Amino acid sequence: FRHGARRGRFWQYGPLKIARVYTARYALARFVDCALVHYTYAMLTAQATDINVPLLDLKAQYATIRDEIEPVVHEVIESQYFIGGPKIDLLEKEIAAYCSCKHAIGCANGSDAIVLALQAMGVGPGDEVIMPTYTFFATAGSVSRLGARPIMVDIDPATYNICPKSLEEAFGCCKKVKAIIPVHLFGQAADLDSVLAIAKNHKVAVIEDCAQAIGTEDHRGVRVGSRGNIGTYSFFPSKNLGGFGDGGIVATNNDELGACMKRLRNHGMEPKYFHKEIGMNSRLDALQAAVLSVKLRHLDAWGAARQKNAAWYDTFFKEAGATDSRTAVDAGGLALRYPALNKGRHIYNQYVVRVAGAIRDQVRDEMTKRKIGTEIYYPLSLHQQECYANLGYRVGVFPHAERAAKETIALPIFGELTPAQRTHVAQTLVEIVRKLS
Repeated sequence: FRHGARRGRFWQYGPLKIARVYTARYALARFVDCALVHYTYAMLTAQATDINVPLLDLKAQYATIRDEIEPVVHEVIESQYFIGGPKIDLLEKEIAAYCSCKHAIGCANGSDAIVLALQAMGVGPGDEVIMPTYTFFATAGSVSRLGARPIMVDIDPATYNICPKSLEEAFGCCKKVKAIIPVHLFGQAADLDSVLAIAKNHKVAVIEDCAQAIGTEDHRGVRVGSRGNIGTYSFFPSKNLGGFGDGGIVATNNDELGACMKRLRNHGMEPKYFHKEIGMNSRLDALQAAVLSVKLRHLDAWGAARQKNAAWYDTFFKEAGATDSRTAVDAGGLALRYPALNKGRHIYNQYVVRVAGAIRDQVRDEMTKRKIGTEIYYPLSLHQQECYANLGYRVGVFPHAERAAKETIALPIFGELTPAQRTHVAQTLVEIVRKLS
């Protein structure tokens, strides 16, 4: 006011009119500021809804290794050596070393890997094989293919892995058990100390299903697949070490088992055209081996990126009021549970959260509308599958597995996930859970 007075501005007006002028200017400035805030928020919201987050983006991964992959694929094509050969030999040596095993034998896929392991352990018609009911179908299907009976047990609700108490109880009613298959689900090690102790007590074999867990380590820092009799692995494209199609491998520290599975994958043949046993045609081809050898060099870096994303999710969800999966969803706080992490190396093939079963499908629908890919692993436990109705399991017999099937959702966790994508996933999930709870 004084500044204006010195220049003679507004002096012809009274104080009231001058105040009105300044009030109008202030109101206009406030209006502009608010408009800018609303515009900025609208733009950020629009940008967020434009973010597309697939559950897995293999194209992003391939873009980083294209220059390494194409020459080795071309080399195999030029050699015309597709079955067996140096590429297979090299990969088997590399995987054996990586998994801390003496032998690794490539095969056509992860399902055949389980069949080969079971057959090598002498599993056949009339035998029983114990496994967690909450896992991919191949674990049980491979047992059934050999005429054996899959015996289901419940899971630890925090880790989704086999429950030692439920495992021990199974021996009370099963008298023909030949093997146990602990599954290292989602990339976290099962309680092998307990499983191996129970197996030793009952004198049965242990076949570790490591389809989702190559590179996973237990609380001792030991790679999974190396402590049981045999470890089985899958190279399905969505795995942390995925091929350009189907593929699998078995690994063992036992010389006789290694030689046996090498014969069995090739019709039980040794030497050529001589068969002492009936095997199968399950060979890993050289093109897949060449690709996998290249990708193996990057596996630890990709795993570290997944672990970084998982740690970021954990922190975000915890700050939003969630707790980990050791606490039931309905126990209070934000009705969201992130994965409980045991001691050891979790490679996060999947990052699985839990929400209330009543809203799980709605949460997924809303995430899909926001262009976020999710999946349910698994919507139905093995004992509830129609093809296993003859086993006689009733609803409610394995409560932890059945509840997990109703509450779990897998979120994007791949290593190439951008900070913007990661933030969009986490913010959207928390917002939806709060709205629906």
